[in-house]
Amino acid sequence: MIDEILIWKFLKFCIVGFSGMIIDFGTTWLLKEKIKVNKYIANSTGFILAASSNYLFNRFWTFQSGNPHITSEYVTFILISIVGLAINNLILFLLNDKMKINFYLSKLFAIGVVTIWNFFMNYMITFR
Repeated sequence: MIDEILIWKFLKFCIVGFSGMIIDFGTTWLLKEKIKVNKYIANSTGFILAASSNYLFNRFWTFQSGNPHITSEYVTFILISIVGLAINNLILFLLNDKMKINFYLSKLFAIGVVTIWNFFMNYMITFR
């Protein structure tokens, strides 16, 4: 049986992720549609801004980290997020460029996959 604390942490992680998704989609849309930045640069910028925001919320609310080494904890979180970004961009490439699925629908699917990756990697490594 899955640990209830783990489920609660995952739900909190998803709530934080939803706020990050708003930052991610908002930034991506603004850069891609209004400023006409390359879609991968726009996507990457949105993703990194969301990851930074998510770190703060996850540190204090989801995982209630008391680690005094905030810088190394943040770097670990960001490195995991960068791997997640690579997964995100790969999914975008496969679904949008190759399969011609709508960019934002592809992005939504990518976020779902990366959420699972990010949660378990941060649970096991960053906030252990």
